[in-house]
Amino acid sequence: MLHVDDLTVAVPGRTLVDGVSFTLPAARTLALVGASGSGKTTTALALLGEHPPGARVAGRITVAGHPVTGRISGGGHPVTGPLTGAGHPVPGRITGTGRRIAAVQPAPPGTVGFIPQHPATVLNPVLRIGTVLRQIAARHGTAVPEALRKARLPGDRDFLRRFPHQLSGGQQQRLVLAHALLAGPSVIVADEPTTGQDVVTRAEVAAELSGLGIAVVLLSHDLELVRELADQVVVLKDGRVVESGPAVLDSPRTEYAKALVTARPREPEPRAEPGALLEIEDLGTEILREVTLDVARGERLAVVGRSGSGKTTLARCVAGLRPWSSGAIRLAGRPLSRRRDRTDLARVQYVFQNALASFDPHRAVVDQVARTAVRLRALPVRTAREEAAETLATLGLDQDTARRRPHALSGGELQRAALARALLARPDVLICDEITSGLDPVTQAEVLDLLTALDVTLIVISHDLPLAARIADRVAVIHGGRLIEHGPAAQLLRRPADRVLLPAPDQ
Repeated sequence: MLHVDDLTVAVPGRTLVDGVSFTLPAARTLALVGASGSGKTTTALALLGEHPPGARVAGRITVAGHPVTGRISGGGHPVTGPLTGAGHPVPGRITGTGRRIAAVQPAPPGTVGFIPQHPATVLNPVLRIGTVLRQIAARHGTAVPEALRKARLPGDRDFLRRFPHQLSGGQQQRLVLAHALLAGPSVIVADEPTTGQDVVTRAEVAAELSGLGIAVVLLSHDLELVRELADQVVVLKDGRVVESGPAVLDSPRTEYAKALVTARPREPEPRAEPGALLEIEDLGTEILREVTLDVARGERLAVVGRSGSGKTTLARCVAGLRPWSSGAIRLAGRPLSRRRDRTDLARVQYVFQNALASFDPHRAVVDQVARTAVRLRALPVRTAREEAAETLATLGLDQDTARRRPHALSGGELQRAALARALLARPDVLICDEITSGLDPVTQAEVLDLLTALDVTLIVISHDLPLAARIADRVAVIHGGRLIEHGPAAQLLRRPADRVLLPAPDQ
């Protein structure tokens, strides 16, 4: 179904993909794995004929016997088309920046569907689910009920009248899959489809992909998902294939593959001081219900729970990013409100899950990191830029990398830059929302080691229970907007109150 022969993609100054070759039979799954920047995404996008601006492309790709010819995307990541824009059908692919880049014919043989890592970014927020589905189906002559069935989504009127923001993360992921299926693809490319999903939703997504009966190219840092789904694994490093085969993850031959499989963060020493630094008392919103929780100075707290349970809502209230209707939040005994001055903004900093979306695409990373110190600490621009460069270097980003724009950095590099930006505020409390999801195991371990070494009170929002068990002093479980359990991490994650919500980390 898919044949890639000696694919090479080069941009001025570096080669992104160097002589990659593989084949994929029909109804089988091939996984591309490797560290951030290894060439996985560039390889996957080439299957759609998409390449970075100014790229030189060599080699041959055929899908269902049809050659894939290159197009320049102009930046941004393509999604399977057609989608809609401003309420009207768009006959072509849409980049992540919303620009139309090329017209495509309806469902030709060899069509490749693309499921992006963050589905919400490609769903039209102002059109109902059913409207978009019917527009895509009309263009391709396909049936909405069948696509919904394969994507394991309901087809009733109530569901089809919803807007994308009314869906959970797992439902949004399945909706994008339904969009792709309506185009009649021969191959589906799934880019980190379980990123930021809880264990139950992750299992649902895995079941959907395994039951499609279509060739799937899976990009994932979730090695357990790869073990579960992939018939073939291709390991990439610096754009080259270093190892491939059906049993790579169980019996890796190269040192690089062994490092991916065995990477683990260090287990940090407890450091919490007596007394509460952060106090949350009877906090209520339209989602949260009377949440009361204290966090000690220097403590590492993990907040876990199902998608939609209220974890991120709680974290954003603490950071002053959204209002609450009842209760109080205090820092060192001082009440915090939604409207905060520079001092209060600096004391509680938030690092977002989607690092790329949190940066301005048109400005150098170092300048955006420095802006924090200018705005919240009133440093002169030159001094702030010097401090930003030093902090970025401490986190492993050299001056050349720091001067680039965000799209030129890997996922792991961007996450480090986002962390540096927050640290330049000199916060007392650092909130990290799923910041290691979508990172390869080696980079994830490095980022976690950086986090646990910081002299700061840390709140980690995560669906990764083994991660929480390893780095957290204490765990708080949110379910249905309520705090249902909290206690020492080692004790709670091995004996949770709700086994369905929180299976033990070794299961």
